[in-house]
Amino acid sequence: MLTRTWDNIWFRQLAVVAGYAVSYLLLREISFSHWVLFAGLRLCVLMLMPYRYWPALLLGELLPLSYISLSCLDQYGRMWSAVMLVPPIGLAMPIVHFCREQRRLFPARTITSINVLLLCSLLVSVVWTAADTTALILATLQTPYDYRAAAGRYFLGSYIGILTVVPLVLSVREELAGKSLRQAMAGVSESRLVLETVSLLLPALALLVWLASGVAGDASQAARMAMFLPVAWLSLRHGWRGAAVGGTAASIAVILTMPVVRDHETVQAEVFIAFTITTMLMLGARIAVLHQRERQERMDSRLALAMAQRNVYLGELQLRQTSYALEQMSGAIQASYTQLLGRLRCLLPGTDERTYYRQAAVAQHQMYRLADSLYPLSWRDRGLPAALREGSIPRALDEGGIVYWCDIQGDVEQLSTSVHMALYRLASEAIALSCAKRNISKLRVRLRSGRSGGRRWAVLCVDSDVDYERLARVRWDDVHAALGGSGMGLGALKDRAGIFEGTVHARAHGTGSRISLILFDPDIA
Repeated sequence: MLTRTWDNIWFRQLAVVAGYAVSYLLLREISFSHWVLFAGLRLCVLMLMPYRYWPALLLGELLPLSYISLSCLDQYGRMWSAVMLVPPIGLAMPIVHFCREQRRLFPARTITSINVLLLCSLLVSVVWTAADTTALILATLQTPYDYRAAAGRYFLGSYIGILTVVPLVLSVREELAGKSLRQAMAGVSESRLVLETVSLLLPALALLVWLASGVAGDASQAARMAMFLPVAWLSLRHGWRGAAVGGTAASIAVILTMPVVRDHETVQAEVFIAFTITTMLMLGARIAVLHQRERQERMDSRLALAMAQRNVYLGELQLRQTSYALEQMSGAIQASYTQLLGRLRCLLPGTDERTYYRQAAVAQHQMYRLADSLYPLSWRDRGLPAALREGSIPRALDEGGIVYWCDIQGDVEQLSTSVHMALYRLASEAIALSCAKRNISKLRVRLRSGRSGGRRWAVLCVDSDVDYERLARVRWDDVHAALGGSGMGLGALKDRAGIFEGTVHARAHGTGSRISLILFDPDIA
């Protein structure tokens, strides 16, 4: 068992050596002094690979460097060959270790600190520039050379090579963290960043490459400089991930317009694109933080709404239990009162007996109406439509002399129980509010329900009007006693509707008024 474990370890180490050496050689073939893609490869593997594989990475870079050093020994001398045997990846290891451990390059598995990433990129670019410049000096001791310009190209090549590769790799890493292959493919197909990259970014850069290649002079340089616009646009839309994707595409696009290696105008465009990518990464990181904060606030808001909806539901259950208890108490009081009067019948005159029976019936009826107002019997037995058409509210209005209509359309029964409860309470509040000024004689309640955007909704509209001949016959004391309501006005309506992400509107028209509201059924996970 121990032998098998060691075999697995050595196999992984050898795979890392071979994989890194091959990748290094491939990227070296398409790199040059001011566009060093293998610098991005070095930094990527150092940031993402566990420390136990770092010796293998060192060996993986030493192998191709040894071949290059020995091949050019006679041409550049022993000093140059000795310097070339020092792997640049080893020079960057202390910097990357410091950034990973001390500066928290990855505060969490799916979070990257962009400021630390840029700091690390800048430091390793400086170190590699120093190493490359030293090798160049040793190779050209007998030949005059512009070392300052060469150092500038080396720094630009390492830095823009890092910006071309590393942010994109880290962005993909964050997107794929903790996802299966099927989830990752589904996420790619649904990603707005991918859609906008394919449909807008790449065509725009292709057009600019064509313009820069087809003309000369200032127009070509202007087309190269304009390649920063897609980077800025994606950054504003998608944060630093958009800057990573746009920066990689813009960097490649600039190189595609290069007529010859070390072209001065192309180098200038690369400097501008590197500055743009750096700025957009920093800005995009801030935008990503703001987006994350907004998502968190939205999630907290939904959680608070769900908790409020749950509390409303529990409150309605308590009202139902109270209603049941009142009904049982009403029957028990009636039975006890009848039994008491039966025993005292011989002591009471007939007139007093009928009066007591009538008082007992009135008390029982009042308790029944109280229980029904807490949780209507018709609602319990036949649902919300029956409660709005035949419940305690329609009866109270009819007995008080107010004309009442109820019109219900749509699949109201598909709404959740909590929305049914909210609609009934809101209808009660809206009717009580309409009757508060005692200037109406007609009420019309309309309820509509439907589905859009994957969510069910319900619209409640309470219209009131006045017929002055009928208004004089309305018994307002009976109506107000039966309707109940919180008496807190329009604010109570808005607060209750807000629990279900709804809105309330009230306006007067002619001789009447209208109160309308919309509610949304809670999301079901």
